[in-house]
Parts: sequence; structure tokens; C-alpha cells
Amino acid sequence: MKIELDGPLLLVGAGKMGGAMLSGWLARGLDPAKVIVVDPSPPPEMKELLAKHGIRLEAAAPKLATPPAVILMAVKPQVMDAVFAPLAAIASAKTLVISIAAGRTIASFEKHLKPGVAVIRTMPNTPAAIGRGITVCTGNKSAGANALTLCEALLSAVGEVGWVDDEKLIDAVTAVSGSGPAYVFLLVEALAAAGAKAGLDPDLSMRLARATVSGSGELLHQSDLAAATLRQNVTSPGGTTAAALGVLMGDDGLEPLMTKAVDAATRRGRELAG
Repeated sequence: MKIELDGPLLLVGAGKMGGAMLSGWLARGLDPAKVIVVDPSPPPEMKELLAKHGIRLEAAAPKLATPPAVILMAVKPQVMDAVFAPLAAIASAKTLVISIAAGRTIASFEKHLKPGVAVIRTMPNTPAAIGRGITVCTGNKSAGANALTLCEALLSAVGEVGWVDDEKLIDAVTAVSGSGPAYVFLLVEALAAAGAKAGLDPDLSMRLARATVSGSGELLHQSDLAAATLRQNVTSPGGTTAAALGVLMGDDGLEPLMTKAVDAATRRGRELAG
């Protein structure tokens, strides 16, 4: 999807997620001259990327000849208000504000802005760093069709994009996909530990667990089959996989445990949002 901008794009925060997005935009042909990175202390790899493409770097809100087309906030939630307030002052009615910060509501941005500015709250996840993320978005009443299209063009540069109409659902999205990579990495740890307890060399067990989870994820990515069908294809009646699934799919198995985990993350997200 082509990225078209009527003015500068301010990328505020040059951490891993901001860097992944910038790399994705450049790969899609975005003019580097359209981008201004705002960060008082970007990491060395980001400085190299900016220097390579001649991208302007500012420590704080820049002085602009024209208002920004987009302000994308990629800073930590706890410093968001302090960082965003001066940037909001240079936004116009045509500026699109996008947040990728967990727990920051649309209202927390609107309080700094003049009425009518489009604000879109999003939740990406860390596989965006390799272009395989998924981001779910929701916009305020001022976010019209053009704003939604531009937001999708920007975020699809690092993976899939989905939308929800109700902002409250972003907490559940965070619990499933935002936090989800940590659950997958824990699965690798647990599978490797179980293999070691079964007598395997710990290094080999970790190698098996990593390759199995990453390979299965890629199979799921490339297949049109449902996850349940792929699971059934591995499971022979009365075999070893069926024996293991009898534990994992029992009353105290993986599904009820995962439900509790997602519920806990969703509640915490709501607490952080206030």
C-alpha cells in the first residue's frame, strides 16, 4: 500500500518499534525528506539509519514551515503527556495523530489537541521488527476515511492491520497479540525444560523447542487450514501426540489457563488506562 503524505511525518520515539516502522516505510518508497524523527537520544543503529537516508533528527518538537501530516507517538506511556503536549501545539486540523503506546486512551491525546483532530489508537506487537507484526487500530469520531487509509498504509509496512470500533476492545487486543509474543516465548521455555526433565541435553532440548515453535508458526502462516485442522493433522488416534493433548486439552489444560492469562492482562490494561 503506497504511503502518500501532504506534509511532514513526525516519528516521535526512535526505539525498536519506531525503528521497525521507519525501515518499513523506507522499504515502501516513502521519501526520507518527508520524515522527521523526534528523540533526544536515539540508539546507535537508529542514528546510522537516519544518517544513511539523510533524515532530519530533532531532540524536541521541531519548528516547521507547514503543519505535520502525521504525528506518530512511539514513546513510553509514562512520558507521553510531557512529550506530546508541545507537539500537539504544532498540529493542525488536518494532522493525523497515531499512538502505538499501551494503556493510553484517545481522550488522553484529545485533551492536548484542538477539537476535530483525528486520533487513532493502535496496538502493534514485537514481530513488527521483522515485518511480521499485527496491529489493531481504533479511531476517534474525527478520523474519517482518509485518516483510516493513511494509518493502514503506515502500519501495514510492518505487518497485518485490523480494526475495532470500540476502543475498550484494545485492552483485549493488547492481552492477545500485544502481550502474546511473551506467551509464545514462555511456551518455548516450558517445552525445553520439559524435554530436559525427560532426559534430553538442555541445549538440544532448547534447540528442538525453538525450531518446533518457530517452524509451526511459519507453517500456520503459510497454510490456509485452520489451526484446529493443523493440530488434528499431527494427531494420530491413540498415539503420542494424542496422549499429550489429553493433558493440554483437559479441564485444567491450556485453554482455561490461557483464558485466565488473557483476562488478567485485559484487566491490567484497563487499570493502566485509568
